[in-house]
Amino acid sequence: MKLALSTLGLPGIPLPAVADLAAQAGYHGVELRTHPEEPVHPALDAAQRKAVARQFEAAGLDILALATYARVADPDDTTDLTQLIELASDLGARYIRVFPGGAGKNTPAADIRAEDDIAVRRLSEVAPLAHHNGVRVLLETHDSHRTGRATARVLDRVDHDGVGALWDVMHTWLGGETPAESFTHLSPHLGYTQVKDIASAEDTTPLPLGAGVLPLAACLAPLPPDGWLCWEYEKRWYPRAAPLPALLQPAHTYLTRLTATEA
Repeated sequence: MKLALSTLGLPGIPLPAVADLAAQAGYHGVELRTHPEEPVHPALDAAQRKAVARQFEAAGLDILALATYARVADPDDTTDLTQLIELASDLGARYIRVFPGGAGKNTPAADIRAEDDIAVRRLSEVAPLAHHNGVRVLLETHDSHRTGRATARVLDRVDHDGVGALWDVMHTWLGGETPAESFTHLSPHLGYTQVKDIASAEDTTPLPLGAGVLPLAACLAPLPPDGWLCWEYEKRWYPRAAPLPALLQPAHTYLTRLTATEA
């Protein structure tokens, strides 16, 4: 499988340094956190977008995805998904990550249905444009729709090649699904998979891959051998976590060994 790293683990690091770190450790691509506090965001002009694309192309890296903070099931979210699709197209990114962003736990059934309807409408509206631009908008298993079942409930209704799923293996595990259950729900829609590791359900501080409790081998077992894995190390949200650069090569070795075993 092809391996990518998320720049969430490298907060504030300039893009040339990100490209060097990823290439030197043997990764094939990057997932770029897309936020005003980072170098990549929709306000970049045409020249800046070309410069970003050239930096990673020169390093031999794909821009796998833009990790955005759009919340497609949130009625108060005003993120312009069209702008994000245009940015991804300009940078040559394959995917755009979006969150559900609904109300979450203890939400009445009627409100869950309403949130699903909002997400279906917003994703359906942009699916043709995304497909036309060679981009897929991926709904991540996260927050209000953290399980594969909940995410697929939305995507089954959208039913368009311009939209798909991003499997964050931590959230489906925290949601009580087995890897096999999650994959069954997500496989018709799957874009790529995010891996990580944590100490426990109560302590989600990021750990080196293989050092925690997440069933990574079981998550990787059913994945297609030509797919993408992205290591999302949440250093931005856990500043006391170990610095990512020294962990990149061991993680690459671990994932390579694990995917080879599963193949």
